[in-house]
Amino acid sequence: MAYLATAVGLLLVAALAMQAWRLTDNRAMERAWVWLQSQAPASVEAFDPAMVEGLPDAARRYFRYTIAPGTPLHVVSEIQMTGEIGLGSKEAPGYRPMQARQILAPPHGFIWHLERAGAGLMQMSGSDGMANGHSWTRFWLNGTLPVARAGGDDNHLRASFGRAVAEAAFWAPAALLPQHGVRWEETGEPSLARAFVTHGSLEQAIEIAVAENGQPRWVQFQRWSNANPEKEWRLQPFGGYLDDFRNFEGFTLPTKVDGGNHFGTEAYFPFFRVRVGEVRFSVP
Repeated sequence: MAYLATAVGLLLVAALAMQAWRLTDNRAMERAWVWLQSQAPASVEAFDPAMVEGLPDAARRYFRYTIAPGTPLHVVSEIQMTGEIGLGSKEAPGYRPMQARQILAPPHGFIWHLERAGAGLMQMSGSDGMANGHSWTRFWLNGTLPVARAGGDDNHLRASFGRAVAEAAFWAPAALLPQHGVRWEETGEPSLARAFVTHGSLEQAIEIAVAENGQPRWVQFQRWSNANPEKEWRLQPFGGYLDDFRNFEGFTLPTKVDGGNHFGTEAYFPFFRVRVGEVRFSVP
């Protein structure tokens, strides 16, 4: 009986410790969310197509499609999304329904808060993010068991910065305007725009395929990643296809995004399949 009481006591202590750990994760995420919201400027200009007059043609078309004249140029967006996340491989994707919310404040960072994925005892939640010079991945199974934890090093930060820049092309196009220090260059292809974003010691290039009317069709970039069989950090293609565009306060943004590793190759696996319900913009 004494052994049983001891075992029960140890299990209770372990459960309480896990809950305390989870609460610490949540509080850290909430503080980072508020910090990213604070990166919204106190005042913003309205979009004038003349702002992009000197850019390469594909970049000009991209901005004129995604931002209507007179739109306040908010650079911090918050996105509500549902969809599917693949927890397996290309051969066996293991897609699970998911619900998430995200804040995107390029180039300072982002938080993707997975509210739930899957169901029952196999339900996952947690967050993936970058804020104030730090990045993390923290996911929990059924709210009690940590199943994925990474971050706190230069490799993870570099990978996270790539995501923040690429997703700016999805849901925060004003953050890519040249007045924010973003450099656009000619690609030699009329349907391809290329931008370079620098933030401190970090730099990321992205490419956007642009239709004749300026609608972005896909975004790709070389991401610093260890999502490969060798689990080695290296540059490899990542990207996503964009569709079902809607107007949100003057911004025309995709509400369907399918993306994943090894974009443009036979190994491409779209593990991230998102359907956006709402986009709103943070203001001070």
